[in-house]
Amino acid sequence: MTGRGGRTTLAAVAAFAVLATAGCGDGPGPAGAGADDRVTGTVTVFAAASLTESFTRIGRDFEAANPGTTVTLNLAGSSALANQINQGAPADVFASAAPRNMTTVTEAGNADGAPSVFARNQLVIAVPRGNPAGVTGLGDLTRPGVKVALCADQVPCGAAARSALAAAGVTLTPVTLEQDVRGALAKVKLGEVDAALVYRTDARAASADVTGVEFPESARAVNDYLIVAVKDAPNRAGARAFVAYVRSAPAQAVLAGAGFQAP
Repeated sequence: MTGRGGRTTLAAVAAFAVLATAGCGDGPGPAGAGADDRVTGTVTVFAAASLTESFTRIGRDFEAANPGTTVTLNLAGSSALANQINQGAPADVFASAAPRNMTTVTEAGNADGAPSVFARNQLVIAVPRGNPAGVTGLGDLTRPGVKVALCADQVPCGAAARSALAAAGVTLTPVTLEQDVRGALAKVKLGEVDAALVYRTDARAASADVTGVEFPESARAVNDYLIVAVKDAPNRAGARAFVAYVRSAPAQAVLAGAGFQAP
């Protein structure tokens, strides 16, 4: 399983109040829930790699708002995370970068309630600072000698790239197919490729090393990000509370600051 990061401790809130705010899942809290029922303990969040910076911050904020909780992140490609959940990995929350991977989990009966869209994202062409290859659009990626990295087709950023290229009528052969968007971005940062199709948010997070080149066809490949509590979550109350928090104004402000679009 992919490594997990980001542990800190948080203040307790009443589970009944949190569940009432969340309004998700398959019904109210346990019979007799009241002010003494608390959200506490570890909340394990399986999240798309493109959410790394945002969910690290949101996890810390959740902990600060809920003392007694610890958020642990498992960050990877959405398709890999969906497979891990369906194979029984102990997850409380799943945040996917595309509906298709969320559907993999819901159709297997492993979601607690209906997933909700909490953000949207678009692609840019990531190039090294200074753009030495002079890339200005998708057509430039087909020039002789221009090396391109894409995400694998089963990964949301790969599916989005395929849609954008089709919309532009561009066919290209990448020199590498990566298992998540961070892998594709790393190829640019290391100078191993001239360009990669990555999310706008990832290019912004790596702005010290790369430049994001906008292209119009990205509007044809906008990805919806969905979140849901996992059916057999070890920390069910914590899972529902975290899902509610991601949809709250403070968390949405963090996502907007990272370049995500509102749902």
